Amino acid sequence: MTGLVPPRDDLRALEGYHSPQLDVSVRLNTNESPFPPPPEFVEAWTAALRDAPLHRYPDRAASDLRAALGEQLGQPAERLFCANGSNEVLQTLLLTYGGAGRKAAVFEPTYALHSHIARITATEVVFGERRADFSIDPDAAVSLVERERPTLTFVCSPNNPTGTVEPAATIDAILGATDGIVVVDEAYGEFAPRSALELVSDDGRLVVVRTYSKVWSMAALRLGYAVAPGWIVEELDKVVLPYHLDVATQLAGRLALDLAPEMGDRVHRLVDERERVAKEMSTMSGIEVYPSGANFVLFRVLGTAHTDGHAVWERMVAKGVLVRDFSRWPRLAECLRVTVGTPEENDVFLGALRVALQEGAA
Repeated sequence: MTGLVPPRDDLRALEGYHSPQLDVSVRLNTNESPFPPPPEFVEAWTAALRDAPLHRYPDRAASDLRAALGEQLGQPAERLFCANGSNEVLQTLLLTYGGAGRKAAVFEPTYALHSHIARITATEVVFGERRADFSIDPDAAVSLVERERPTLTFVCSPNNPTGTVEPAATIDAILGATDGIVVVDEAYGEFAPRSALELVSDDGRLVVVRTYSKVWSMAALRLGYAVAPGWIVEELDKVVLPYHLDVATQLAGRLALDLAPEMGDRVHRLVDERERVAKEMSTMSGIEVYPSGANFVLFRVLGTAHTDGHAVWERMVAKGVLVRDFSRWPRLAECLRVTVGTPEENDVFLGALRVALQEGAA
């Protein structure tokens, strides 16, 4: 018997999550850190890796990493769950608490992988709409979770791709309205003026998810974590694959914490650059710039008969600058998103954007 074996019926129409890459001189479309890891970190990591027993399985519990990370965050190790990037944390949460007959709530527009992974795990997705300024309306959110009773509710703060930071009152309102788990995705949390970490408690149902990819310059190593009540971490440990976090990543995650002061300085530098870039963009005619608490800035091209968001994106690519094109996404018409890079990269971006807008207005 021959022929292809089809996937599950509910996955046939699903598209993979992609961020297209092009060969350009300035790439500002994937929210990575513009700075490589410090040389002293690389030296310490490779030295430790030389002594690692590579013929043995890694510590399944990632005990040393969880202890060091917990100390840095002021959290007990029992509240830490580490995985291969924050996306594997999200996947494990949905494998554990989602599935057939269960629901996950998201507030659009937001990080596409929340609903994407939910669908992969056969979890029904229910949608709430954000306000015009991309914030979550707490009253509308409460109505949604009371009506739909989701097992998981996702709040991305700072929100990707809009940069919106949600107040603690909104998270409290959602927690008070649901019997399920509330997941605050803080992949960009270090760049924001506030965090939900202090709201996590062992008798609560709040999970905060973070990543090493941005601040710690470790996007290539894939390390993320959740801070959650101990009882949730115990359930996640039952579901995740055994030995899922390799020795190299565990060592990198622990050794990076020794450089916390330097990484904190990088955060301040990127926030300063974010504000400089946003201020300069706000002087340009033809775009609307949205406030951001992340390491990126979302802006909307005010389309005319001569230009639109995609056309501006194309003109910048022609000038060697790549940003993320959301201009044809639902709820994000004509929007583009730029990652904050080095000062030099940011200057090239600002120049390319100004010229691209002027060309469209001509």
